[in-house]
Amino acid sequence: MASAAAGALKRTTGLTGLAVVNNPHHRLTVLYEKIQRVLAKMPADASYRTSTETIVSERQAAVQAEKDPVALEARLGCGQCEELIVQAENELVLAKKMLQWKPWEPLVQQAPGSQWKWPI
Repeated sequence: MASAAAGALKRTTGLTGLAVVNNPHHRLTVLYEKIQRVLAKMPADASYRTSTETIVSERQAAVQAEKDPVALEARLGCGQCEELIVQAENELVLAKKMLQWKPWEPLVQQAPGSQWKWPI
């Protein structure tokens, strides 16, 4: 009953331009599943895939374990559910771009030896 009351009482996120999401658990679950499907298309040893899978799996488990949005926000410590949704949407966009960019493939040509030296 506490979770229903918490959801009913939240009328605003308090953040300009960020509206309240009525069913954040469903939205987060859908987004995390989409991210996982995109990541599955990458090589298993790609560092972006392994790092992102870890984060998404942890967040997915938290969404399943915590039915109360306020408790979920406290458990993850990454903002309000609406902010988590924005983060997941952005991660999905990035994952799709990473799949196109294929950063795990070798360079077309060797980078110059002084590329990361400053000052030159």
